[in-house]
Amino acid sequence: MNTERESIEFDILFVGGGPASLAGAIKLMQLAKEKNTELEVALIEKGADIGSHALSGAVLNPIALKELIPDFMEKGCPIEATVREDEFYFLTQNNSRRLPFISKYMHNKGFYVISLSRFTKWLAEIAEDMGVNIFPGFAGKEVLYAPDQKTIVGVRTGDKGLGKDGEPKGNFEPGMDLLAKVTVFGEGARGSLTQEIGQKLDIFSGKMPQVYETGIKEVIQLPEDNYFATSDGNDIHTFGYPLGLNIPGGGFIYEMTENQIALGFLVGLSYENPMLDLYDEFMKFKQHPFVADIIRNGKVLEQGARTVSTGGYFTMPRLATHGGMFIGGSAAMQNSPALKGIHVSMKSGMLAAEACAKALEKDSFTRETLEYYPQLFEKSWARQEIYEGRNFSQALSKKVPAKFIHLGAQYFTKGKGIRDRLPSEEDCTTFEQARENRGRTDFNKNTLDGVLYVDKLTGVYLSKTMHREDQPPHIIVHDPNLCVNACYETYKNPCTRFCPGNVYEIETDEKTSRRQLKLNPSNCLHCKTCDIKDPYRNITWTCPEGGDGPGYAVL
Repeated sequence: MNTERESIEFDILFVGGGPASLAGAIKLMQLAKEKNTELEVALIEKGADIGSHALSGAVLNPIALKELIPDFMEKGCPIEATVREDEFYFLTQNNSRRLPFISKYMHNKGFYVISLSRFTKWLAEIAEDMGVNIFPGFAGKEVLYAPDQKTIVGVRTGDKGLGKDGEPKGNFEPGMDLLAKVTVFGEGARGSLTQEIGQKLDIFSGKMPQVYETGIKEVIQLPEDNYFATSDGNDIHTFGYPLGLNIPGGGFIYEMTENQIALGFLVGLSYENPMLDLYDEFMKFKQHPFVADIIRNGKVLEQGARTVSTGGYFTMPRLATHGGMFIGGSAAMQNSPALKGIHVSMKSGMLAAEACAKALEKDSFTRETLEYYPQLFEKSWARQEIYEGRNFSQALSKKVPAKFIHLGAQYFTKGKGIRDRLPSEEDCTTFEQARENRGRTDFNKNTLDGVLYVDKLTGVYLSKTMHREDQPPHIIVHDPNLCVNACYETYKNPCTRFCPGNVYEIETDEKTSRRQLKLNPSNCLHCKTCDIKDPYRNITWTCPEGGDGPGYAVL
């Protein structure tokens, strides 16, 4: 299809509307104001609104926020609660035990509980007031390169109004070519453009494989006489049941405003059993007596899911290339031992902004000039935090007792442990062959009341996920026959269990016993678990039409 496209030129383009890009855009405008220079800065976000795809824990260490906006409280930063005290519990199937010792990395007293959706909306308002051009509803679909095919010159946004056959409909709107001297990629974990650049420019060469966790989160409305009304602790973390000690993961419960709580559960995607259902594990966590007592008489207001890049320092890509830089979750910016990434993501965006300012002064946008960003990062507190957790996820993926031996050694050696650069496997390679008798214990489905305990499809409804039904599918299954034959025989189609949105179904004809893969892309929560965990690398997640996807407001 030969389509004429409008081109718009900017000085700097940020891709993604998360905290990394927004902090970077704000910092860049601050630097421009200090030097009395005018800049054309743009930011695109695939969600319909800034914040509509933002999902996180989220306990915020305010260190980067204080650097960026010292008077953030006066400017109305949407804080849900201040952490009064941390509580850490080990769960068995029916009991809970509060641990007397909490890791130094998880001391959150004085930090803030936030809704990442509300927080990013607030940052976007500040950025717009400073002159940043923000374009929600525009998905970056293709990276644009100079004739040398090594220099990034911008991004092409996705076409709108295509039919299922890929042909233009009556409401067709071609995407635009957004050109920039520097393009800063802050797409979050498993960014599709970052993956494309990785294949073309080899930015992951020599790096350990990125590894991930998938988190399912809810905001629950509780009655006034709830657990947090009388508890000193309002920041709860759990481990143990239902995953046990060999699979990385655990739960969290945070107090929010107006008798609401944020409740979530994360599972490390290094798990081996293909029969494990992530949503079932989440529901079993909610039904544990300790958790069920906290959330009793509650109502789920919103639900969503997202992956988190937890691999740490040795999995980070090369942070700068000709015409481009990588920040936030796209660059695996995460303090994994502390279970926090917002503050280090924000700092990465701020450091990238400083490098952009220097490149504009020199009128040079080569990799050598933009290397100022990784140089700044290496001297920053963000690097220090991430580096100390450089082997954490790799140790966490090991079996007991080796897991605790490695974690203990790392705790007392500032992250080095028994072996530095502790190896790990890519998440899609860890499955063992499926065995029917190795399935996990089902949760009690009779408790699904549609109010406090909801099924997958109700969860999708509560995420406000919307996709235009007659557009080309954004989830690409390269060989459907592989799914219903080899994958079924070996792994019993784990996509039907690791997807929290019920996107994948296997239908069997009763007469012929012929199996068929059924896709429900309109259910997609954009978590990208399928792109990460599929054992055959047979699934590729791409951005749907701009503005589609979840519509989070309080997550």
